[in-house]
Amino acid sequence: MTTSREKKQEIIDAFHFRHATKSFDSSKKIADSDFDFILETGRLSPSSVGYEPWKFLVVQSPELRAKLKEVSSGARGQLDTASHFVVILAHKNARYDSDYVYNIHKNVKQIPEEMLQDILPRYKAFQDDSQNLFESERSLFDWASKQTYIALANMMTSAAQIGIDSCPIEGYLPEAVNNILADEGIVDTDTWNVSVMAAFGYRETEPAREKTRQPLNDIVKWV
Repeated sequence: MTTSREKKQEIIDAFHFRHATKSFDSSKKIADSDFDFILETGRLSPSSVGYEPWKFLVVQSPELRAKLKEVSSGARGQLDTASHFVVILAHKNARYDSDYVYNIHKNVKQIPEEMLQDILPRYKAFQDDSQNLFESERSLFDWASKQTYIALANMMTSAAQIGIDSCPIEGYLPEAVNNILADEGIVDTDTWNVSVMAAFGYRETEPAREKTRQPLNDIVKWV
């Protein structure tokens, strides 16, 4: 039986193992069961008030990858070599009173209608008064986008725990990526926009240097 100490060491080892992989061994493919596991950790990730404002677009088409490569300077090495490439989308209108959120409450969380009408004012107060999300369309999208990074982190960590490499990617032109996905008929960009990308696979070479981070004492303050 794995002890708590051993489990903690396994997790720390995974964090040391993970690095932003720039180029993958294109001859090695992630098993379906392993990538299903990675996606499941994204699906099970927490989100603010449980709205889950994300979609995971797994891009395996070489033709689509080639189009994305033209507008993604930070993903050129990964798009050519990654076993799996994911575009994570964020919902543009995850307002408390939107059809999307109503579906989450009613059909996912299965909250009774009478209870839902009682709690909606609290969700409105949170989004409007607390977070000021109704200032602009961008404010609401940025809030949803924050949630996708929680799923992204969990997917990368779970991948590392089973020996799979990854790389988070922000080096792309958002409007151009959205236009490509819309032109291909893949994404309704009136509702969803790209938030972040991630590549998964097996490293081609070992990192040039060991992981560097600030000392814990420099970033933690107990009060």
